[in-house]
Amino acid sequence: MIGTYAAALAVCVVALAIGQAAIGLCGVRRWSWLAPAVGLALLCAICWGTVRLPGHGAVAAILVPLLATASVAYLWTRLESGREALRAGAPIAVLALLATALPFAAEGHFGILGTSFNPDMSQHLLAADRLAHGQSSQLLHQGYPLGPHAIVVALSKGVGIGLVQGFTGLTIAVAVLASLTALTVFTDQPPLLRIPAALVIGLTYMVASYFAQGAFKEMMQALFVLAFALSLRERQLVPAALIAVGSVYTYSFPGLTWLVGTAAIWAVVERLRGNRQPLRPIAYSVLVFAVLVAPEISRMIDFHSFETFDPNGPGLGNLFGQISPFEALGIWPSGDFRLSPGDGAVPALAYYAGAAFAAILLVYGLVVCWRRRETALLAGLAAAALAYAAARIGGTPYTAAKAVEIAAPLAAMVIVLPLLRRPVAWLYLLAAGICSLLALANAPVGPPTYSSALTGFRADVGEGPTLVLASRQLLEDEHGTPYITWELRGGRVCIEAAGEAGHHPPAGVRYIVTEASTAPFPHLRLLRHAAPYTLWERKRASGPSPCPLIAVRQARQGSHP
Repeated sequence: MIGTYAAALAVCVVALAIGQAAIGLCGVRRWSWLAPAVGLALLCAICWGTVRLPGHGAVAAILVPLLATASVAYLWTRLESGREALRAGAPIAVLALLATALPFAAEGHFGILGTSFNPDMSQHLLAADRLAHGQSSQLLHQGYPLGPHAIVVALSKGVGIGLVQGFTGLTIAVAVLASLTALTVFTDQPPLLRIPAALVIGLTYMVASYFAQGAFKEMMQALFVLAFALSLRERQLVPAALIAVGSVYTYSFPGLTWLVGTAAIWAVVERLRGNRQPLRPIAYSVLVFAVLVAPEISRMIDFHSFETFDPNGPGLGNLFGQISPFEALGIWPSGDFRLSPGDGAVPALAYYAGAAFAAILLVYGLVVCWRRRETALLAGLAAAALAYAAARIGGTPYTAAKAVEIAAPLAAMVIVLPLLRRPVAWLYLLAAGICSLLALANAPVGPPTYSSALTGFRADVGEGPTLVLASRQLLEDEHGTPYITWELRGGRVCIEAAGEAGHHPPAGVRYIVTEASTAPFPHLRLLRHAAPYTLWERKRASGPSPCPLIAVRQARQGSHP
């Protein structure tokens, strides 16, 4: 717990300080709630730019605190309304922290988020582990954006925490920073309105659902899309460019789909309404963006062939089918966003009623925002809708679901902003808040530590058959079965509780993996030890194996709750 919240606090403090200093250098003296997103974007770029230098993250661990300290010193006598901002943001940050603590309180421990929902965290942990040791990985070779992973490596080297705590802390920090970013449009509202509004937007249902499965990248991209639209609304073009830089280092070139679309639609609408943007800020922002993303261009080209973009690949991912786009509106009374209406404990009628209510409010919000000339927010939502349509028509259910999540904070913003000071706002905020808490409470929490040992054993065991003997705590309390299944995917795998496997392994099993250093059965030969696991080989393995073949697609789909 201490390591997790130390990581979350470090990311939040550094992002706020660096982000506000960057905005201050653009000539803004008052506190801006764009600072959280700008700072997080810069943190991605800085850590990724230094993680492969000698020390493999040690340079970032030194440089980032120095930049944060310099930012505070720069702002000390220049920043206006800093105390007011602290008073406005502190309760939101605390409540966001409490909300994101719900999965760990429900499970009774801290660990890897979303283990039985989505196995992707295994790949992220492995990539970060390889970065921390100066080694290559499949994700690195394929041009996968590793800015967030570099932040975790810097946390590991600087704060001295494990990779699991680093990723969990980063995911918590993103939820907090997103809620604070929503304050950009609510600074003039009374606390009883701005606090729940900011929380519902920052932790709207789909964001909470992706938090539950540890999908930090999609959460970060949703934050960047929201903040980019808000920066255009505030006419802060250089901060918008910095946010776009963070999107590239988090989501590679697909992240620009939402941002370029938002900027293009906004510029066209503003031009039609007779509002011409000065060319100098546009030129500066384009130059800043081009310079900061130039080192990533070759990796962006490599990422173009990544398997996620293949419509003929494993398009469902961990889903059961296409999800409803109405989930982006925030009212979806299910602890698992993947389920169809009525498949859980709540009747299907409640889903349809909630979606219809939210859809009516969205239409009303669109009309009011258009009358108020909220062109940036409308442009962002339009770009998000186009991105979803493109993913739904030409992509896969997996990419379409991500598009729904990324659009969700903007959709919530368009719903909430025109409703404040109206009684119906409380009804929406209450319903949407309950749905978000339901998703958080249903989040599975996996093992508290990570080792790349099981992944390393895949080259040794091939297709197996392999028996894994794990502790009952790992298997039952920490959702270890899907975790082990994913780590050893591609082979035949049996998983049993240690001490309950009898005196002999099942027939046909050739390899045995244990957490103990002593042989669990007679006639075994020690192959390799990689903490905390030991790999054994059976001297004589005959007969058919009962172990099922764990294909990649099967392992990825996880388990139905």
